Amino acid sequence: MDRQSLARGGNGMEIEAQGVVDEPRLIEETGIAARVAHVAQPVLIGLGYRLVRVKLSAQAGKTVQIMAERPDGSMDLNDCEIASAALSPILDVEDPVKGAYRLEISSPGIDRPLVRVSDFRRAFAREARIEMTTGVGGRKCFRGWIGAVEGEGRNTALTLARSDAKPGEAIEAVLPLHDIAEARLILSEALIRQSLRAAKASQGRGAQSSFKQSKPNQAKLSAPRRSGAASPETGDKDGRQRQ
Repeated sequence: MDRQSLARGGNGMEIEAQGVVDEPRLIEETGIAARVAHVAQPVLIGLGYRLVRVKLSAQAGKTVQIMAERPDGSMDLNDCEIASAALSPILDVEDPVKGAYRLEISSPGIDRPLVRVSDFRRAFAREARIEMTTGVGGRKCFRGWIGAVEGEGRNTALTLARSDAKPGEAIEAVLPLHDIAEARLILSEALIRQSLRAAKASQGRGAQSSFKQSKPNQAKLSAPRRSGAASPETGDKDGRQRQ
């Protein structure tokens, strides 16, 4: 199976990619990020959003990035504002992150991480980079076009049409989804064009506002925070509350 075969197989084919709000994730965080995810996930579910990933970085001193989306994969600036308003006071009370930090609520972007079964189904025939926790056929890292997702529960597996296969290697790889450590779509011109068409259609329906972009089609909202602080408006740039 190759890229062209996948594309032909997808013509006229309805892929059941619409997930539910509480669909479990295949890939989860560790350490402080896991504590943030534990606090954020039920809040987001209550708002009708799904948690995608939580990441911590040293950007702007310390940044806590929470990626979220609607079950259909959309997330605009208004959604980010709603999620931020709900999450900020809860994070202040639960205190999963010590010290000053910048809270960033964002959409996953078009080169998004794939963390749920529905993500892989929605990404049918798109190219992705996948890292496994255990080796499959003697390797852990794969790159290729996403094919069928079959099976149930821990037996769910993804068929990948490899774009990184060397001479003599199998072109097709069957990857158990429960053994995936990281998976992300690869940014390409085709992916960007598809995203721009979707954004244009959304604007035509009056459903999308202007938003800041850090990546193509990624809505992002950030503000200084400190555990136990009041609100971003009452804090200094380093997150300390004004006296």
